[in-house]
Amino acid sequence: MAYTPQQNGVVERKNRTVIEMAKSMLHEKGMPYFLWTEAVHTAVYLLNRCPTKALNNITPFEAYSGRKPGIAHLKVFGSLCYVHVPTELRHKLEPKSTKGVFVGYATCEKGYRVFDPISNKLLLSRDVIFDEENAWHWTDKDGAVMTSYSIGDQVDLDLKSDSSNDNSIGTPQTLDMQENTASTPGVISSEERRTQAYDHTPLKWRRLDDVLAQCNLCIMEPEKYADAAQDESWLKAMEDELQMIEKNETWELVDRPTEKPVIGVKWVYKTKLNLDGSVQKNKARLVAKGYAQKPGLDYNETYALVARLDTIRTLIALAAKKGWKLFQLDVKSAFLNGVLQEEVYVNQPEGFVIKGKEDKVYRLHKALYGLKQAPRAWYGEIDSYFTQCGFVKSLSESTLYTNVRGDKEILIVSIYVDDIVYTGSSQALLAEFKEDMMAKYEMTDLGLLHHFLGMGVVQTEFSIFLHQKKYASTLLSKFGLTECKSVTTPLVATEKLAKDDGSGAANEEQYRSIVGSLLYLTATRPDIMYASSLLARFMHCPTNRHYGTAKRVLRYIKGTLDYGLEYVKGKSSFLIGYCDNDWGGSVGDCKSTSGYAFSFGSGVFSWASVKQNCVALSTAEAEYISAAEATTQAIWLRFVLEDFGELQTEATPLHCDNISAIAITKNLVFHQKTKHIDKRYHFIKDALQEGVINLEYCPTNEQLADIFTKSLAKDRFNYLRGMLGVKSPQDLKGSVEL
Repeated sequence: MAYTPQQNGVVERKNRTVIEMAKSMLHEKGMPYFLWTEAVHTAVYLLNRCPTKALNNITPFEAYSGRKPGIAHLKVFGSLCYVHVPTELRHKLEPKSTKGVFVGYATCEKGYRVFDPISNKLLLSRDVIFDEENAWHWTDKDGAVMTSYSIGDQVDLDLKSDSSNDNSIGTPQTLDMQENTASTPGVISSEERRTQAYDHTPLKWRRLDDVLAQCNLCIMEPEKYADAAQDESWLKAMEDELQMIEKNETWELVDRPTEKPVIGVKWVYKTKLNLDGSVQKNKARLVAKGYAQKPGLDYNETYALVARLDTIRTLIALAAKKGWKLFQLDVKSAFLNGVLQEEVYVNQPEGFVIKGKEDKVYRLHKALYGLKQAPRAWYGEIDSYFTQCGFVKSLSESTLYTNVRGDKEILIVSIYVDDIVYTGSSQALLAEFKEDMMAKYEMTDLGLLHHFLGMGVVQTEFSIFLHQKKYASTLLSKFGLTECKSVTTPLVATEKLAKDDGSGAANEEQYRSIVGSLLYLTATRPDIMYASSLLARFMHCPTNRHYGTAKRVLRYIKGTLDYGLEYVKGKSSFLIGYCDNDWGGSVGDCKSTSGYAFSFGSGVFSWASVKQNCVALSTAEAEYISAAEATTQAIWLRFVLEDFGELQTEATPLHCDNISAIAITKNLVFHQKTKHIDKRYHFIKDALQEGVINLEYCPTNEQLADIFTKSLAKDRFNYLRGMLGVKSPQDLKGSVEL
């Protein structure tokens, strides 16, 4: 019966017992009431370890588990304690312990719960030293008031204290010395010492841009037209979008069809930012509701090509080698230029319905953003225009076009949707191409390439530097690791990850978000390629250990935030490759991990770290399979370089650190050891005989691809990272500012 607690007297009595115990523990040490939950938790913990008549004078813990509880670990609730700070979480000169208040026992772990009143954080640790005779003083209105301590104590002197309420565990002689010191002229008092320790950053002038860059600015983008209509800048952006549509002759106003569906449209608002986070412009885009389209009725094929990152990096590496400048053009409303083959109708946009013609609709002659076939229509349009202008499309990369005049003049163009990157040996060709493109389409001349697909490009007199500093900073902020302590390597050298490690299930959504972000960061960071690909193997049912490893990679990113790839000018355009493997490195299925990298002698521009599809019976077999996979990439890169006008007249050297694998490739007599290997891997022998590649031996300590196959120790990792061309801007020749 409701509101009749007397009917359940046993429960009510036990509830009163718990509450009275918690109240007594709080008042005994003068603790604040917001810690009542910890007190109740501790009271229940103790009652479960006390004998009771209801169980014949045995404890509830023994009745449940069948064994007597231990009581040696019990401590006085609310007493002072000192939590040891591990070496990995502090610097050399920082305190080795943190002072706090004991508030209970861990539930699932063997440890103590300690509350830090200064940071308002709850700590969990086994390494705790207790001072059960003293308590924390909670008299200050701001929180905690702590007693003064001698310099010899291993406690954090940054904590606030009140010398008038001194109740420390130091000796009386120490306290007298502190009082005399505080009153002596010219001697720094304990209060001043603590203030200096708390904020020891020297004052200096900073630019306003630097200050704003550290602020978490919230940019509010309208969700619907009614909100955007209140702002003149967004109204101007919508008018500009409609003017662009009318200028491109994208549609015409017609009567509503009776046998064709009409697709709705909506406004999408986006604030575009610069690399430094400042606002570039407000952009309003009229988007068709493509999800309402039906296949075969108002669209057919939808696939559209985009440039591969390997191609973009190869182009940048070649431009650095040749000393060419890279330029960028942006097509305004690119999809509006794509000519549609299907008959598509859309409604009039909200806020811009023509008066007196409200029942009419627009028939599209060209694509709108949001249509399923819009990317394909744009690619077909730009492809046909380049063909008319005399460009030759690469057979190996369909978004790559070249225009050659004479023996020495060449223009290379790469397309990624509406972003066009171009370079070449002739300034006249470059100027002519830009003029023709701006006459044909509405273009924005972005000048030198400096920002492309989230990558920053810094072109200097000596090299070209690729980085993703802004994206890396965004990752740390997104996952709450902006203030984390960095580590020197992404993975622990001796640690192996398994599918089932018993550490408990982690948040799948959060884990997948971290791994996906890390994989995109590998566009300019080959040093985290192996760590990212390893974590990607556990996307399904990740554990807490996997999640902790992913956060460790982010901590490594914190310490190498501005690192990137350097392509040095003047290097040879001779393709060089490295391949390696980690035999049986996968714990669950004993499969090996292959890795390869290609460069012109400076920064690498093509790399991979993948798990092999079959179990190798020996290291030689694993190296042989790895070399075969690297050969496929070498052949494709040779095709791309030939399109660039850099024909590889000699065989590409592919460095391998296994003599047996090289012997298997060059000799046909090892039938006993190779008869079971899949036939597709044997094509490496044909590539060797045709002079496409040349498998060469290199010592293991010089094997550059080793970083893509396993976790390494700090010194080895740093050495190979430098060999990859991954550097800090401070290590580059000349002045580089990101």
